[in-house]
Amino acid sequence: MSKGRPSGDLRPATKLVVGGRRPEWTNGVVNAPVIHASTILFDSVAALREAETHPDRGLYYGRRGTPTQWSLAEALTDLEPGAEATLLYPSGVAAISTALLSVLKPGDELLMVDSTYAPTRFICDGLLKSIGVTTRYYDPSLGAADVAALFGDRTCALFLESPGSLTFEVQDVPGLCAAARAAGVVTLLDNTWATPLLFPAIGHGVDLTILAATKYIVGHSDVMLGSVTATAARMPALRRMTTQLGHSVAPDDAYLAARGLRTLGVRLKAHGENGLIVARWLADQPQVAKVLHPALPDCPGHALFARDFAGASGLFTILLDPAIDDAGRVRFVDTLELFGIGFSWGGFESLALPIDPESIRTARPWAGAGLGVRLHIGLEDPADLIADLGRALAAI
Repeated sequence: MSKGRPSGDLRPATKLVVGGRRPEWTNGVVNAPVIHASTILFDSVAALREAETHPDRGLYYGRRGTPTQWSLAEALTDLEPGAEATLLYPSGVAAISTALLSVLKPGDELLMVDSTYAPTRFICDGLLKSIGVTTRYYDPSLGAADVAALFGDRTCALFLESPGSLTFEVQDVPGLCAAARAAGVVTLLDNTWATPLLFPAIGHGVDLTILAATKYIVGHSDVMLGSVTATAARMPALRRMTTQLGHSVAPDDAYLAARGLRTLGVRLKAHGENGLIVARWLADQPQVAKVLHPALPDCPGHALFARDFAGASGLFTILLDPAIDDAGRVRFVDTLELFGIGFSWGGFESLALPIDPESIRTARPWAGAGLGVRLHIGLEDPADLIADLGRALAAI
């Protein structure tokens, strides 16, 4: 016999284990079963009509989900105190675009952090521009007062990503959200790097927090998935836009993401610890000019990181010595044996990716000295990773 849902104020590690496991969804087993469904059958016309009045309260149509998807969504919501609900999407990019479309309309202006994930920039400069939404990029180093000064009559949304993609600037998220709220501006945060475990965004004032769940939530590099968790004020518009766009997540993908979520706490801790061991070693190597890791004291934004975050994940960037050209950078990456070369991150394996932030920055030119390589530190023994990096640095 399965028990009821645990009560009381549970800590995050416990929430990862018990979240979303309602007895009526699990029916006596540990994990919510994988339910493949399109058509839902009703006992009567009256029952169908009752479901039509509240299509998101139970089984209605496969696109609206089943306990397989609901279990994952509820578990993610439980990690964000103050959140109303979470909706799932077939990719992180789908989550970002839907969240933005739920807030913006033709004629509006969006303030977008200049260090954002490149596909987010493509959404702004493509889809949003095509429907009459103006995007203005702002320097990620600006504080709350300076960003508030950018708000205009048409500014409706402020998008944050902290730490920033590729270059890892840390923003004053609580301060920026307070300034936006005072001006009636909606805030959105891409929180993929930290996840709610390291930075519960809703509690820090964010209206809509977005995850590319493909990465740390899934954790095994085998599922595309996104999520948006929102406050009560923002959820109705988000749900409408999600329904109108027809987003749906396959039950098998939701199941694998829920399975990954159960071990997120121990995995993320290992990623963070391994990442810091490797980052500190790299900081002492003569071929490395700078390590961009927000947990390191000399990284810009470290004070904000220490104030707001419960820890670090395993993604950071190194800048090579300015004397090293692209051919040397290529030799370094190609020589690595334990680091795969590929996009994304958050899985159990380590990755290396050459990056060139200057090609996409527009608010302020990227002034980093030396060519960049983004590293994701996986769950291998850090001593082996360091040995591999040492061989590759020597090959330059």
